[in-house]
Amino acid sequence: MDTSKMNVDEIVNLKGRRKITMLTAYDYPMAELIDKAGIDIILVGDSLANVVLGLDSTTKVGMPEMLHHAKAVSRAVKNALLVGDMPYDSYQLNPDECVKNAKRFISEASCQAVKIEWFDRCPETAEQIIKSGIPVMGHIGLTPQTVDKIGGFKVQGKDAAAAQRLIEQAKKLEEKGCFAIVLECVPDKISGLISSKIKIPTIGIGAGVHCDGQVLVIHDMLGLFSRYTPKFVKKYANLSPLIAKAVEDFKNEVIREEFPSEQYSFNIKEEEFKKLNGI
Repeated sequence: MDTSKMNVDEIVNLKGRRKITMLTAYDYPMAELIDKAGIDIILVGDSLANVVLGLDSTTKVGMPEMLHHAKAVSRAVKNALLVGDMPYDSYQLNPDECVKNAKRFISEASCQAVKIEWFDRCPETAEQIIKSGIPVMGHIGLTPQTVDKIGGFKVQGKDAAAAQRLIEQAKKLEEKGCFAIVLECVPDKISGLISSKIKIPTIGIGAGVHCDGQVLVIHDMLGLFSRYTPKFVKKYANLSPLIAKAVEDFKNEVIREEFPSEQYSFNIKEEEFKKLNGI
């Protein structure tokens, strides 16, 4: 294992020292840029379904797609902790297959950990994977893989009873050995309460400033995905218009025969070309 890369213990030890940074990546060039910027954790997220593959649900990607993209990302990552997002059918449809599938992220895609979302058998599933020697990041709050069971895409933990359930889930995942927990779409005060009650880091997405770290989907923060933009997303750049303009410029220059100019072409010596006159 590459000892120069960020590891799970280092991530855990950042709690209370400084905020943790995490972004998603799905391909080599983007992963390389993110890694060189010094992001702590790179997640090959199942949000791949939405922002890369154009699907309407994260449940529609499986192990083949996730491993394919995780392999590409892993080739670029030299410094960050690399986490593979376990797809829905790899552990929720058949929890007995969870360890086998988690091991594939490690052995085939060179990930260092996996992430699983909360569902009815989440604690025991996490425990099985951890006992096999694979670090696990949990995920509670809004869980897109089971959004139909939690009332849709909305903030979770808005009343005392729901907030208490989130606290209990976080504690249970900590007890089972998870090294960090993603909190998605949780009121900021509840995220702060959870963060104060567990010793492992919380990574927020739409969960306020009191989490131990923050994560965003890279396509959201760069303005590369326009189908919808969650309230919690800050667009640090809006690259879509720039890309559209570049494509339009290419099209127009080709039609006007301005591209490729001599600068972008190759030449043959005139005497060699003349030898072809009789051909």
